[in-house]
Amino acid sequence: MEERANPATGTLAAGTSDTFGSVAAGGLMCLLSMSSIQIGAALSSTAIATYGPVGATWLRLAFAAIILALVVRPRIFTYSRVQWTSALVLGTTTALMTMSFFAAIGRIPLGLAVAIDFLGPLAVATFGYGLSRRLVWPLVAALGVLALARDGEGWVGDAWGVLFALGSGVGWAIYIMMTKRIGASFKGLEGLSMSLMVAAIVATPFGFSGAVPKLDAYGLIEMAGIAILVPLLPYTLELIALRRMPTASFGILMSLEPAIAALAGFVILSQPMTLLQMAGTALVVAASAGATFSARQ
Repeated sequence: MEERANPATGTLAAGTSDTFGSVAAGGLMCLLSMSSIQIGAALSSTAIATYGPVGATWLRLAFAAIILALVVRPRIFTYSRVQWTSALVLGTTTALMTMSFFAAIGRIPLGLAVAIDFLGPLAVATFGYGLSRRLVWPLVAALGVLALARDGEGWVGDAWGVLFALGSGVGWAIYIMMTKRIGASFKGLEGLSMSLMVAAIVATPFGFSGAVPKLDAYGLIEMAGIAILVPLLPYTLELIALRRMPTASFGILMSLEPAIAALAGFVILSQPMTLLQMAGTALVVAASAGATFSARQ
C-alpha cells in the first residue's frame, strides 16, 4: 500500500532526481505534508470535544475513505486473498492507531503526543537494522519525551494520554512493517483506498453512535475538510516528494514533524512550551534524524 512513509527508515523507495529544483520541490512538499498533518490534528480538537476521540476518528476515516474511493475507484472484486489480507490488517491497524492518537491529543499536548508516537518508528529503525550503537537514538528520544512531559510545575497531561500515545506508536510501528508488503500488492493508490475503507468499517462500531446524532451541516463540512488535511493531502504530497528526492533526505526532513506539531499546538491550541520542552522537542528531532542517517548507512 502506498501510504505514509516511515520517517525513520524511508520505507517507501522511489526514483531520485539529480536536479536541485526537483529536490527543493520535494522538500517543499514534505514541509507542506507535515504542516497539513499537524494543522489537521490541531484543528481536530473541536471535533474531539464534540464527537469524542472515537467519533471524530470514525468521521475522519469515513470521509477520507469515501473521497478517495470516488477518485481511485478500487476494483474491489478483483483482488486476491493476499491483497485482501494485507488491506484488512493494515486497515485495522490504521483505525486503532488513529483512535489512540486522537484519544491522546484530547488528554496531553499535541507536541508531546507526536513525540511519544515517534517512538514507534524509531524502534523499527533501531531494531530492524540491528542493535549496536543505534540504541542511542531511542534513548535520546526518550529523554526528549521526558523533557516534553515537564512544564515547569509538574508532569503534563495524564497517564491515560501517555498510554494512548504509546498505543498509537505501537500501531505506527506495525503500520510501517506492513507498508512495503501492501505497496507491492496494489497499483497506485488502490491499496491506500482499500485500507481506508477497512479502517472506516473497523471504527464504525465504536464511533458511529457517538458521532451521527451530533452531526449537522457544519460538522459535515468540518470533517470533510479535516479528512482532506489528514490523510489525503499529506499522503499524496509525500508520494510525489519521494519521486523527486532521496529517501534519506526525505526521512531527515520528516524528522521535523515533532517540532511542527509543537508549533501547531502553540499557535492553534495555545499550548505554551517552556525552554525544557523546546529542548525535549529538539532531542526527539535529533533522534529521528540520527536514526534515519544510521539506517541509510
